[in-house]
Amino acid sequence: MGAGCRPAPLNFISMMRFGIIGSGSWATALTKILTDRQHAVNWWIRNTETIQYIRTHRHNPHYLNAARFDTSLLNMSENIQQVVQQSDVLVIAVPSAYIVASLKGLTAADWKGKKVVSAIKGLLPEQNILLNAYMKNEYALPLEDYFAVLGPCHAEEVAEEKLSYLTFSGTDVATAATIAAHFNTPYINTVVNHDILGVQYAAVLKNIYALGAGIAHGLNYGDNFLSVYIANAADEMAGFLRKFGAEHITVGEHEGEDPLTHRKTPNYAASVYLGDLLVTCYSLHSRNRSFGNMIGKGYSIKTAQLEMNMVAEGINAAKCIYDINKQVDAAIPIAETVYQILWEGRLPVEGFKRIEQVLV
Repeated sequence: MGAGCRPAPLNFISMMRFGIIGSGSWATALTKILTDRQHAVNWWIRNTETIQYIRTHRHNPHYLNAARFDTSLLNMSENIQQVVQQSDVLVIAVPSAYIVASLKGLTAADWKGKKVVSAIKGLLPEQNILLNAYMKNEYALPLEDYFAVLGPCHAEEVAEEKLSYLTFSGTDVATAATIAAHFNTPYINTVVNHDILGVQYAAVLKNIYALGAGIAHGLNYGDNFLSVYIANAADEMAGFLRKFGAEHITVGEHEGEDPLTHRKTPNYAASVYLGDLLVTCYSLHSRNRSFGNMIGKGYSIKTAQLEMNMVAEGINAAKCIYDINKQVDAAIPIAETVYQILWEGRLPVEGFKRIEQVLV
């Protein structure tokens, strides 16, 4: 955990009731982590057949077959209001494009006193806002009750129990540390920070750059080019984040050390910013990279979406960031070019000729 962050006593931790909203790969991975810690989980799953399958076979039929559950710890329901009412901490893990439809029917009274953890890595399309803004506007949820969980972490490696890192962010750092304590396992290490807006925008941007990395791979660019591309994407992302007042975005800068452990204070650029960018651009588990790869090979957007049968958050993110940057006015030629390829029909080979010219 981050220096100076002390979690609440274990007896308080054990009293917190967790709910998971969503049943995709990331929601499944987070549910596995909690149940591996022997925490009961209220789990909202839209499809009744999926619920019955998990009860019988102890794994999600659609995602992460390797993730097995102690079903005695799962309280699964297709009634989202029931899941919200029975939980103290709600982890929202549905694609950003489906947030509004998923939460439809809930009221501000349902969310009063709840802690909300965003596990999405996108902006709400059309509105171009982060989930915390939507929760405040629609349900009067204060920012101090809102948190975000980010990587670098792929759901597939969680299912295989390969050592991974999760970053929990919130303005209330003590509560963020308490929530993070639920997710510490032999295969999960956690980091805590307070840069709630910076980490969310970083998660949005890295998906755009990962799409671009996939396009480059599909166009047969090699590792040498990709390394320069990612380095420049990291620099471009830092410039955008700086406009929002994000902190610790330069690798190598620290504010001292923990007086007890003598470890350096966390630098978010090393993991939640740069680390998540790297793994999303390089990993074969990355759906954004995979989607971009198909675009680079000549697939249409629609055909690539049908082929993947999964949501690549970077598609909508590219449009959202392009629109937001009209006000922010950051220099983001890489992200803008990816937007043009996805949304304006610019040929990938032509777009990457432009990117070649801006890389330094």
